[in-house]
Amino acid sequence: MTDTRQRAYALRARFAQMGAQVVEPPVLQPAGLLLDLYGEDIRARAYVTSDALRGEQMLRPDFTVPVVQMHMAHGAEPARYTYAGEVFRRQEDDPERASEYLQVGYEVFDRTDPAAADAEVFALISEVTAPLGLRASTGDIGILMAAVDGLDTSDRRKAALRRHIWRPRRFRALLDRFSGRVPQPETRAALLAGKTATDAPLTGLRSQAEIDARIAALRADAAEPPIAAAQMECLDALLNVRETLPFALSQLHDLSVDLPAIRPAVKRLDARAKALAARQIDIDSLEFETSYGRTSMEYYDGFVFGFYADGRPDLPPVASGGRYDALTRRLGQGAEIPAVGAVIRPGLLVDLERAQ
Repeated sequence: MTDTRQRAYALRARFAQMGAQVVEPPVLQPAGLLLDLYGEDIRARAYVTSDALRGEQMLRPDFTVPVVQMHMAHGAEPARYTYAGEVFRRQEDDPERASEYLQVGYEVFDRTDPAAADAEVFALISEVTAPLGLRASTGDIGILMAAVDGLDTSDRRKAALRRHIWRPRRFRALLDRFSGRVPQPETRAALLAGKTATDAPLTGLRSQAEIDARIAALRADAAEPPIAAAQMECLDALLNVRETLPFALSQLHDLSVDLPAIRPAVKRLDARAKALAARQIDIDSLEFETSYGRTSMEYYDGFVFGFYADGRPDLPPVASGGRYDALTRRLGQGAEIPAVGAVIRPGLLVDLERAQ
């Protein structure tokens, strides 16, 4: 047994001793569900195959989705789970990154005290990785989601912004257009003026009714008034919050005066900070960034965090995690439960220990 596998099983055993149930989700997962959750983008980083009976399948890109499915179908409350096994990620940009590696996780499903559960998971990962002196980064996707929901604009525009929160460049481009900072594209300006071609042949899979509905939606969006400059200034300030946790909280409380929609999310962050301090986490030096996690944590909707090896920017996070309440709603068929978890890459732990 390799050192990495030994470490993975030792971590899983440690989590099991703390009361977590050991689970082993199948390596092959239904592709349809994952595509529905992540969109077609996941094809670029997952191994997809086809089965005559089961249809399109994916080699397991992570454990969280199958664990949530299992819990929502059969789990009792509260519940804690742990697992260890391979995950598979295609690497098209960096040949040095592993396409198959071991992952160990700890997941908490508990509606009693979400802030305490967040602190429990973060403190556990902090304790496990403490000998390596890793740097922790934290954020909260829920604050940005709340800010988007509170904008004075159409539901259609809010939905577009929420959909692209995890694509910062696209998100910024939409904000600039919705606020009038950049002009409408020429095609949309033509729609607004009613100058659309009607003599083009009908090709493709869309019906005329679908095309007409899309044109009507584009015209309605083009006619929508821009997001107010004051709201945009507050949103820009929100996106730029990057401080140690106490100073970040102070800034966020100030911003909530002009962005009242974020107050509940900021209140949750305040409660989490107190819960972290109660578990002896040094929150005075803990990094917080509102935009943290927006490029890689697509199913998280609240607290997010990662642990990094300073001096090794070539490495992915040694451990990462966060809160994914919305995922339980999507997979729960009407049921839901607050949930938070984290994963560790034992291979990176072993490699960094050898390098010390």
